[in-house]
Amino acid sequence: MYMAYEMRIEDNIIIFQFKSNKVSSISLETLKGLDAALDKASNEEDIKGIIMVGTDRFFSGGFDLNEFVSFKDGQEILDWFKIEEEVLLKLFTCPKPVIAAINGNATAAGMIVAMAADWRIAINHPKVKIGMTEIKIGLSLTPAEAGLMRWGLDSEKNYRDVIFKGELLSVTEMAERGVFDELVDDHEHLMEQAKAKVVALIDTPGRPFMGLKVMHREEAARVIRRQIDEFEWDMLVKTFTDEKIIGTLTMVKNALGI
Repeated sequence: MYMAYEMRIEDNIIIFQFKSNKVSSISLETLKGLDAALDKASNEEDIKGIIMVGTDRFFSGGFDLNEFVSFKDGQEILDWFKIEEEVLLKLFTCPKPVIAAINGNATAAGMIVAMAADWRIAINHPKVKIGMTEIKIGLSLTPAEAGLMRWGLDSEKNYRDVIFKGELLSVTEMAERGVFDELVDDHEHLMEQAKAKVVALIDTPGRPFMGLKVMHREEAARVIRRQIDEFEWDMLVKTFTDEKIIGTLTMVKNALGI
């Protein structure tokens, strides 16, 4: 029996660990836990920031496919994604530093949440893969998902190469493209560097980082907010009731053994 996530505080920093199954999937319970962590970071003065990290070989392999293939009806689909969109936007606009400590594979939603971070540190290992294969299995992106990916990938070329090709890339290529900020050799150094980055960003007189971050992301956040509010949500109902797509997702789920 897997826990959906673990949230703990170390050195006044929230460590939010994805761990719902062997690929560290992000379930609805995980999203609600992340929402609570973001509220805590935003509202409590002594909390310096958040570090997101995964478990074992996965930062996160994406949203929980068990949930994606078992929606009871259209309303449950809408309810799920409306919570997801609000949590992703809250993650993007968190005033405290958010660090993605990428300990392993970061694919699909795993990559999306990493793109919301202020700094991305990854373990430099040739077997670690990063990317979005959604286009190959019939899935598009929601407004918040697309907004976070546009922000993190930072260029039209990176967006095209990652989203439209649907291929998995190495951490070194992500660093060469400027998507990852730092590579480290092992988990110990990963967490040390992640904590050091939180401290470097927040522990200055008056904490100017917080105001600077709000101004830096304000326009992108407004675009995401507007797109969420104007989105044709019935498209998601059509997607997640399509028998071919559900069949493909079921095959992927079974292949992952989750």
